[in-house]
Amino acid sequence: MELKNPIPDSRTQWTVEPTDSALLGAEVLRHGVRFGVYSRHARRILIALFREGDVDPVQVLPLPSCHGHVFQGFIPGLKPGWLYGFHAEGPFDPKQGQRFNPKKFLIDPYARALHGKFLNPEGVLAGYAPDVEDADLFLDHRPSHPFMPKCVITESRFDWQDVRPPELTRDRLVIYEMHVRGFTAHESSKVAFPGTFLGVIEKIPHLKSLGINAVELLPVHAKHSEELLTRRGLSNYWGYNTAAFFALDPVFGSGKYPGCEIDEFKLMVRELHRAGIEVLLDVVYNHSAEGNELGPTLSLRGLDNRSYYSLTGSEEAPFRHYRNHTGCGNTLDFGNPAVVKLTLDSLRYFVEEFHVDGFRFDLATVLGREGGGAFDPAASFFTAAAQDPALRKTKLISEPWDLDTYALGRFPDGWMEWNGAFRDVTRRWVRGDSHALGELRERLEGSPDLYEPRGREPWSTVNFVTCHDGFTLRDLVSYEHKHNEANGEDNWDGTNENLSSNGGHEGEGATVEVEALRDRQIRNAILLAVLARGTPMLLGGDEFRRTQGGNNNAYCQDTPVSWYDWSHVEAQSKFVRFFQQVLAWRNKIGISNTWESVSNRGWGRCWQGWDAAGRPWPEDSVPHTRHAAFLLREPTEGPFQNRVEPGENSLQAYLLLNSEGEEKVFNLPALPPSWHWIRVVDTALASPQDIEPAGKGFSLPVGDRYPVVSHSSVLLLLSKF
Repeated sequence: MELKNPIPDSRTQWTVEPTDSALLGAEVLRHGVRFGVYSRHARRILIALFREGDVDPVQVLPLPSCHGHVFQGFIPGLKPGWLYGFHAEGPFDPKQGQRFNPKKFLIDPYARALHGKFLNPEGVLAGYAPDVEDADLFLDHRPSHPFMPKCVITESRFDWQDVRPPELTRDRLVIYEMHVRGFTAHESSKVAFPGTFLGVIEKIPHLKSLGINAVELLPVHAKHSEELLTRRGLSNYWGYNTAAFFALDPVFGSGKYPGCEIDEFKLMVRELHRAGIEVLLDVVYNHSAEGNELGPTLSLRGLDNRSYYSLTGSEEAPFRHYRNHTGCGNTLDFGNPAVVKLTLDSLRYFVEEFHVDGFRFDLATVLGREGGGAFDPAASFFTAAAQDPALRKTKLISEPWDLDTYALGRFPDGWMEWNGAFRDVTRRWVRGDSHALGELRERLEGSPDLYEPRGREPWSTVNFVTCHDGFTLRDLVSYEHKHNEANGEDNWDGTNENLSSNGGHEGEGATVEVEALRDRQIRNAILLAVLARGTPMLLGGDEFRRTQGGNNNAYCQDTPVSWYDWSHVEAQSKFVRFFQQVLAWRNKIGISNTWESVSNRGWGRCWQGWDAAGRPWPEDSVPHTRHAAFLLREPTEGPFQNRVEPGENSLQAYLLLNSEGEEKVFNLPALPPSWHWIRVVDTALASPQDIEPAGKGFSLPVGDRYPVVSHSSVLLLLSKF
């Protein structure tokens, strides 16, 4: 469809009429636009109207109505395409949490689009002069509207062409985490609009070829880059610094006209859905871009600081400071109905307006903190989300921790969780640590220790080895230490606990032998993440060995450090092939994502542990060695059948793992005469022998032994002669 720029009316004199509506934001009606903004403590709120290109507003008008703490007004004749923002008048008493400042231009929390950039000359948006003691107690009289983006009045029009969301069940998801801009920003992407939603569309064939069926996009909400970053010539590239919870970041649009990113996002979603790929959004509702008491006043702080933020302080100044469970300066207060409503309205908008299929919640334990209290899975937000009809079919994924709380396994029924325990033990095993095997088995099983007692299914665990935060998979096996100097923080930022190994040489330029070891370790990690019971998530670019040069905290690198170099797709085609085929084998083998009761003694298990001598482990004992075998016990037929009802496509598989520094010979379980083993994967072999095409296999010579090279994995399947 053609995307057209709405032309604002040239009229310059407006009137605002009283109205009564509970709706928030800018609502386009037949004869004008109605506005609503929440503030429990403001005395007056004014709306400023701008034309595109204007520095100063055409008019500033007070909103004449206030019902239920919602300031409202209707402007006859106003049309989509006009720009606006708010000014709020009220008490300035930081010790009591009141920070109203009529000089500050404020973004509508419900703005559907923003136009322009955040600027910060002489620290206007930094809040207060940093050289003044108790600086936040002093009112800043500098106007901020010339340095702020403006809200865009938009109208919803889009042709979905009857393309429906795939509506995949949660047990079928295979997630690919990616950054919209980084995905195609590199010149090697050769797309028409690099770094945008439109650019993603051109790469859908690549995504489809991999075998993934869901993309999880790093934050796409409009963001603000901290002053310290802009001074270094950097930006908040990842986007975990949200300035507006309804607006998309204009950086992802083509820039054809203000708000064009809305239709372009819908185009991307429509075409991904057409390809059978769901769209999950990484969302940040735990904090805002306004930081602590010395941060900028951009929106919520200036509209109603007491209502939106979780505040703390001393007896003399009980609400002066911000609770900081997020590590980002502030924490939204999910004990306040206004915050719960803002969040649910935002989620509902992206489901209903953009057809988004689900969300991954950054630092999601904050959503269960009310009034700064401890995490509670029965908190108001979770209860309200469970009852919301629009969210009922969506996938809700938590990052189950914040700065002070680790709540893996404790989220409500129906939620999925990033499993940090899976990430850590898989890294330890691949690296060759001892005493990792027992926990590795539990994670391969779908983490029943975390989810079975609460009656939650294996798909609840999102299994990953790498994600945006930390090393890429290539860097995980190439660096033992972070190399974040480009971030401008003297390499102090980012975690020091990477559970990585460089194979004997730090970084690039390693020997052939070291690179061969790294290749095996990459394949080992992918294999474990894909074969484990649960929901696999893979980091975008890992399929072609993307590197960040050892930077494990590239949050500020909107540079080639973070961008995907598409020339590697061909150069590393053997890894792309491995990625594709291992996902195809997951479907072929039929990894179960439901618990199966097999006896009165407990729950069924996928992966039964065996030792190198071919003996089953006792069910209550797992040896802490660095080599082991696992038998997948869900056959349609075969000599190792159990009482588990098999999946439609399930096969019997035998997984041999060796993380020791030397070869280990495994005795294979004895088979009846009509059966034999075929090799599907051997991560020590060169491509294409490292993995057979799905549905095929390499028939092993008759025998009962298989040598497994150091730091490698082998997957065998049963077959009849």
